[in-house]
Amino acid sequence: MSTVLITGAGTGIGNLTAQALARAGHRVYASMRAPGTRNAARADELRGLAAAEGIDLHVVELDVASQESADRAVAAVLDDAGTLDVVIHNAGHLVTGYVEAFTAEEIAHLIDVNTLGVQRLNRAALPHMRERGTGTLLYVGSTIPVTTPPFLGPYVVSKAAMDSLALVTSYEVAPLGIETVIVMPGAFTQGTDHFPKAGRPADAGGVTAGYRALDPLADRNEEATAGLFTPGTTADPVVVAEEITRTLSLPFGERPFRSVVDLTNSLVAQANSAVLKARSDFVRRMGFEELLHVARS
Repeated sequence: MSTVLITGAGTGIGNLTAQALARAGHRVYASMRAPGTRNAARADELRGLAAAEGIDLHVVELDVASQESADRAVAAVLDDAGTLDVVIHNAGHLVTGYVEAFTAEEIAHLIDVNTLGVQRLNRAALPHMRERGTGTLLYVGSTIPVTTPPFLGPYVVSKAAMDSLALVTSYEVAPLGIETVIVMPGAFTQGTDHFPKAGRPADAGGVTAGYRALDPLADRNEEATAGLFTPGTTADPVVVAEEITRTLSLPFGERPFRSVVDLTNSLVAQANSAVLKARSDFVRRMGFEELLHVARS
């Protein structure tokens, strides 16, 4: 079994995944911001679950917007467990609204959390993994870079950037024995805080008024998303936690590079297949085929 550090484990997919992995026998460090104050109740709930079920589940503080926090979290895991096998990048935030209404600074902040937070944690964890010559980086991405829905512009940009960052990082860490997995959840309208706590432009001013003709469409964004599901489908994000648990149960080096968990009947898996074929062909013709495969010791 593996020692796992997961970000954004206070709620939603991160919380469900931390529980599922611990129940499967992994040693799990569920990270979140401010576990001693703002998120104290969520931290206590996980600690209580660990005590009640006798599972190896721990809470660690980690703010992905801070390199120092990421460094401290990894150091705490290494100090407690002695090793770190898997990093799960899950923390993220959703915003909705017309793209023009967001300032560049607001979009930059979202990218800082959803994309650069990944880079900070990788910089904290990869030295240990490189020294050992093994490890797994698992990214909870999204189908959004493929489906690209309207009225979520800054979020789409940040998740697409995270996906690209995961991909290009995989080229460089694979020859060092570190594998990459990108799990791509589709839309989920229940079981997460994404839509209820979605951000909006702080000061849209007259910009939003300029898009008034689109308001009827934007106002039913969540309803439209729910309409993508086949009637009777329970859009519970626990299926993402189950897929992550299944993936990490597979032998090292045999885990899928991408795994789509989508209940909206989209064509993301087919699109991924076409892109993989084009990308792999391009990299091979460059003479870099060894960057596509994880080195095994």
